[in-house]
Amino acid sequence: MHKSFRPLSNATRPLALAALSVAVAGALIAPGMAHASAFQLKENSAKGLGRAYAGSATAGGDVSVVANNPAAMSDLDGTYVQADITAINFSAKFSGSSRDALGRPISGGNGGDAGTTLPVPALAISTKVSDRVNLGLALDVPFGFQTEYDRNWIGRYDAIKTKLQSFDSTLSASFKINDQWSVGASAIAERTNADLTNAINFNGVGNGIINGINGQLAAGAAQAAAGIAQIQAGMAAGQIPAATGAAMIQQIMQQAQQGAATAAAAKAGVAAAAPPGSDGFAQVKGNSWAWGWQVGAYWKPTANDRVALDYRSRISHNIDGTANFTTTPGYDLLLANPALASSIPPFQHTTGKARLTNPAVATLSYWHQEEKFGLGFDLAWTQWSVMRQLTLNYANPLQPNTTLPFNWRNTWYASVGGDYYVTDKLTLRAGVAIDQAPMSASNRDPRVPDAARRMATFGIGYKASEHFEINASYAHIFVSHAGVNGATSATGDVLTGSFDDYGNLLSVSAQYKF
Repeated sequence: MHKSFRPLSNATRPLALAALSVAVAGALIAPGMAHASAFQLKENSAKGLGRAYAGSATAGGDVSVVANNPAAMSDLDGTYVQADITAINFSAKFSGSSRDALGRPISGGNGGDAGTTLPVPALAISTKVSDRVNLGLALDVPFGFQTEYDRNWIGRYDAIKTKLQSFDSTLSASFKINDQWSVGASAIAERTNADLTNAINFNGVGNGIINGINGQLAAGAAQAAAGIAQIQAGMAAGQIPAATGAAMIQQIMQQAQQGAATAAAAKAGVAAAAPPGSDGFAQVKGNSWAWGWQVGAYWKPTANDRVALDYRSRISHNIDGTANFTTTPGYDLLLANPALASSIPPFQHTTGKARLTNPAVATLSYWHQEEKFGLGFDLAWTQWSVMRQLTLNYANPLQPNTTLPFNWRNTWYASVGGDYYVTDKLTLRAGVAIDQAPMSASNRDPRVPDAARRMATFGIGYKASEHFEINASYAHIFVSHAGVNGATSATGDVLTGSFDDYGNLLSVSAQYKF
């Protein structure tokens, strides 16, 4: 085994790096079950949810504009505090199959319901400091995601648990140019936390080691054949006596046979130490602070119409992560052999860094106001194309950088909705929306089993006094067929099938005007 394993470092280390790369990458980009596409969240306004976020920046009376379009703060006359909380319930059930790198079926179930129910809080404060200037502060979660499968499901080598949250603190200011035009800008501090787990297929790692042995054995056989051919050519030319040449050929053949026997023993030892079903466990955590900005414009072309345009910058994070691994007793036996320790992946604690970019978002918002009702729409573009690939840089200099492709595409969100004023205190709301997904079946991953969405919403608002109001909204999300055409793990395990997804949102808010 010593002779066969010693040169295997180059053959097996890429497999270990791939396993670690997928683990770290998953923690940093996976982002969860969110209302908007992929891991984007819009849930910072119960009022807005009631109309599917149509008129998100133009409907009026909503302090969430501090985060959604700072220019619209110019309509908030006074000091306001608004607190929102949204319960996001999302279901994701997989059906399909999984096979390892050798084409053998992987045991396990379909993972149960990977969805969850999570609260998403938001707080916004706005105050008018002069006739033309408003200042505001908002705390919200613009990106977030969580999925968790059963630990023994067939896709466990791709994902078990994924949790990502980006917390924003936004400082905003607006300036009223005249009665028709206002502009605004924001500075954004963003904290991103990630936590991910997945199983490690040590049988797959062992197969990679065996493939390395086979590769070395084939190279040795080719070298022996070349040596024999060279000796035979020398014998034919009379340069090597026949008896000497025959002895040399016999010696090469004996060495080849010994090498084959040693390789066979080595492969048998690896197979016994890492049989099918030998699963380890990986947990990866990472976090980062980063900064961004947004600018907005607010226009009132008539007394009853309002238009707003907002651009939020992309925010690039330099994520610091740590990875911890649990191995198997059989694999530990291989690691305990000093002749093997330097040739096979140890799966030890390590650190790494990756540059993650949350996408830019541009939003056009319109609202038309009548005495008894208001109608509006929103059209938003999200720059998911920034998720083309992710490059991981390891603290260990022996581990080369790894680049993972994602190839996501930009998406559009469109909504139409409105308010109906039953009385001067009671308001009813409703809306519908469509939302594209940035991935397709060819690059969909079980960590982010997202697809195109359609949403129907309704809400209610009650103004208890001139200073205090409460709002509540509900939304149901219909998700299109989410096919998975061969998601591949670090050890070559292939997951094929589809997800059946849906979501429910329940949001409440309270607003107080001083």
